Amino acid sequence: MEKILNVKKKIKPFNKTIFVEGDKSLSIRWVLISSLSKKKSIAYNLLKSEDVINSIKCIKSLGSKVKFNKNKCEIIGNGFHVKKKGKILIDAGNSGTLGRIILGLLINSKNKIKLIGDKSLSKRDFSRVIKPLKKFGAKFDAKKNLPLTMRGLENPKPIKYFETRGSAQCKTSVMFAALKSKGITEIKAKKSRNHTELLFKYLRIPIKIKENKNFDIIKLKGINKIEPLDYQIPGDISSCAFFLVLTILSNNSQLLIKNVNINSSRTGVIKILKRMGAIIKFRNQKKYKGEKIADIFVKSSKKLKSINCPKEWNSSAIDEFLIIFLVAAKAKGISYFRNLDELNHKESPRLIWASKILNLMGVENTMTKNSLKIRGNPNLILNKKITIKNFLKDHRVFMMSTIAALTFGGDWKINDADSIKTSFPKFLKILKQLNQ
Repeated sequence: MEKILNVKKKIKPFNKTIFVEGDKSLSIRWVLISSLSKKKSIAYNLLKSEDVINSIKCIKSLGSKVKFNKNKCEIIGNGFHVKKKGKILIDAGNSGTLGRIILGLLINSKNKIKLIGDKSLSKRDFSRVIKPLKKFGAKFDAKKNLPLTMRGLENPKPIKYFETRGSAQCKTSVMFAALKSKGITEIKAKKSRNHTELLFKYLRIPIKIKENKNFDIIKLKGINKIEPLDYQIPGDISSCAFFLVLTILSNNSQLLIKNVNINSSRTGVIKILKRMGAIIKFRNQKKYKGEKIADIFVKSSKKLKSINCPKEWNSSAIDEFLIIFLVAAKAKGISYFRNLDELNHKESPRLIWASKILNLMGVENTMTKNSLKIRGNPNLILNKKITIKNFLKDHRVFMMSTIAALTFGGDWKINDADSIKTSFPKFLKILKQLNQ
C-alpha cells in the first residue's frame, strides 16, 4: 500500500546535533571494491538504503560472502574472476551508480550478463557506459536502455576514453574495467566526483592523475589482485543538504551535523548556499583515507540573496539542486541556474519537477530545456493545499517537497514516502527528532 506523508504545520525552532547515514556513493563503491579482494573487508556506518542493499545482493550472486549486522558489514570477495557459471542476472533496482559501475567490474566475465532495473532506471541512458565498454571489447545487445545483455572477454584491452558529461558513474565504470585490462588505460574526464580515484590511491593501485581546470587526465594500469579495504563511511553531504536548507529556511534554528564527507567534488551545495547568504561553517576538519571529513554547523538565515550560479559549480552540486531551488524561492531577487540538462537524466526529470513544485507553491519561475530562472519572494508563506504525486518515486523530489512543507507552510499531501528507502531511510526519523 502506498505510503503518504501529510504535513500541515511548519517545523518548530530547533537547536540540535545529528548524524546522517553513510555516504551512498562511498557505500556502493566500498561494496564493489571489496568484492574484488579475496581477503576480508570491513565497513562501519554503511548506508542501509535499497541501492546499497541491491549492491550487496549483486556481489553475493557473483560469489562474495557477506555478513551484515546493525553497524558493521564484512565482505570476503571472490577476486578478479567470476566463478559462477552460466547466465548472470543483475538487478540494479533504482541505482544508476550500481547499474553503470558493475558493468565495468564485470568486463572480464565471459558469462552472458543481463542487467535489469526498476521502471525509473530502465528509462535512464546506459549508452554512456556501453560505448566505452565496447572499446574494451565487450558486446551488448542494447544501445541505450535496460534491460540489456553484456558479454565480456577474458582479456579486455586498455583504451583511451574521453568522458565529456562530468559523470562519475561513467568514469568509475571505465576505471573498474581498466583494472582488469592488461596495459594502461587513459581517461580524459570532465570534472566530477573523485571518490574512486581517492580509494584507488589509498589501495596503492597504480593510478596517475593530472588535474586541469576543466578536465582530469587519469592513467590507470591493470592489475590482478587488490587488498581488502576497511572503512568508516562518513556522512553523506547530499543527505545533509536537506537539513542545511531546513535550518536556513526555519526561524531561530541552528544545527550541527557530525562527521560529514566534504570532498571538494561534492561541496558545490555549500558554495552556492554561502554565496546566497547562508551561515555555514566547517568544524573539526580532518583527512580520512584520502577524503576530507568535518562537522557542519548551520543556522537560520534571515537575509538570503539571489544567485547567478556559476555553471562550473554544477557537477559538484548536481544532486542538491532541487533543495537549492527552495532557497532561491525565498531569496531576494532573481536567481539563474544554467546547463542543468543532466538533472533530467536522473531518477525523474528533476528540472521539470522542480519547476512544477515551484509553480504549485506560487513561486514565479521560467524553465527551458536546461535552465531555470527563479524570482524569489522573501515573504512567501503558504496557506493552501498542495499534492505531490506521480514523480517516479524519486527520493529527492519527495524530500524536497517535505522540506518545502516544513519551511513555507501549507497543507501538503506527499505521495510515495517509501521512496526515501532508496538513499536515506532515516530521513523522516531525523526530521521527527528535530521537531520534538
